[in-house]
Amino acid sequence: MSKFRKWLCFILLITFSSQQILFAQENPDDIAVVDDELENNFYESLKQRAIENYDKAIIAIEKCILKSSENPVFYHELGKNLLDLKQYPQAEEAFKKAIDLNPKERWYWNGLYDVYYQTKEYQKSITVVQKLIEFDSNMKEDLVSLYMYTNQRDKALSLLKEMESTMVLSNMMEFYKLKIEESNAYAKPEKRELEKAIDANPKIEQNYIDLIVLYSNSNEEEKAFDVAKKLAKEIPNSDWANVSLFKFYLVDNKGEEASSAMFKVLKNNKIDIKIKQRMLNEFLIFVANTNTFDKELDKAIEYLADDSKINTAKEVGKFFYNRKQHDKTVYYLEKGLKKEPEDFETISLLMEGYVTVQNFESLAKLTEDYIDLFPTQANLYYYAGLSNNKLSNNKKAKDYLETGLEFIVEDVDLEFHFYILLGEVYRSLGDKKKQELYFSKSEELAKKRK
Repeated sequence: MSKFRKWLCFILLITFSSQQILFAQENPDDIAVVDDELENNFYESLKQRAIENYDKAIIAIEKCILKSSENPVFYHELGKNLLDLKQYPQAEEAFKKAIDLNPKERWYWNGLYDVYYQTKEYQKSITVVQKLIEFDSNMKEDLVSLYMYTNQRDKALSLLKEMESTMVLSNMMEFYKLKIEESNAYAKPEKRELEKAIDANPKIEQNYIDLIVLYSNSNEEEKAFDVAKKLAKEIPNSDWANVSLFKFYLVDNKGEEASSAMFKVLKNNKIDIKIKQRMLNEFLIFVANTNTFDKELDKAIEYLADDSKINTAKEVGKFFYNRKQHDKTVYYLEKGLKKEPEDFETISLLMEGYVTVQNFESLAKLTEDYIDLFPTQANLYYYAGLSNNKLSNNKKAKDYLETGLEFIVEDVDLEFHFYILLGEVYRSLGDKKKQELYFSKSEELAKKRK
């Protein structure tokens, strides 16, 4: 590291620690130290830590603390090295000191959490994670897990319901919720309470939803279906009634009813897009297994075309690709490519699809359209050569293949197929010498492939 860079890092550290400027919670690892001795010791600590010499890193950072005992960054660095050496009590004290000096820095709390988690002191971890939630609401999942580890299921379930009201639970959180609700301590009493609550006030939607989940989780599908129908009757515009009914209709192979319920949900802008994607996935499997309702699937995908996180048509195309339903693969990948025209994974799968369905005209156009955009992608040249060979444009095929050879990097299989195809192309062109040359090269590579 140059003298200037070390000096600049040092200035940043002093600014950070003395003024405690909260630069959006920057990781203090990036901050460093103006007198030469302090600077050199801090840099030495970072260097020794980087090569996992934690003992030497501790010696260097302790020299920094002797010079500047009120700098929380130094105690944080000390804590990290002690933690790596599994000196847990000392690491705990170091992180606590950093927090005392600057309680607004989340990374110091993170360090203390690491100590308690590694030592399985889950009760202590809970207090720290409650603080970390102030910095990052995603830490609520950690808090649920800690409540489960410490058998505080009331608190876990309460937090899960709070989370469920504002977001779609992750698979792990769903598992915890199911585990709690299936336990004898919760399931039976809660079912009775929910049934009474519905009878007392049939217009509260959440009670129906919770009861449907409880019955479904305990494999009482008929009762869950009855509750869903009752919800639809009492609250006809309920989005959740259609979500629940959709699943039951699929189980009963009632495709028309299922698609009708699905479209009601897809049209509603208030329902989370993740729930809509989950419903589409279930309907997709139903369509693939029954080979029916293709038009409804197509229509459903259009409703999700504006999803900024998932290219739905592409994912459906990949689903059919894995199922070797090639016509549908091509159809949906073409749609996916229109949404993300520069997505190379879609292009690659679509090229394979065109070969499988023997659509060489479309393959030739696709490759020619994208070679300028991706000029170093060897497989584009291969498929361009293949399509033109199949269309009897062998001079064009030869040019693409010979150019593409220059871009093959440590891919013996692709190189092998290039040589085979070049041999076929030169055979068609009547050049026996080059035909034999490339077939000979392919034979040499064939030995390496074994």
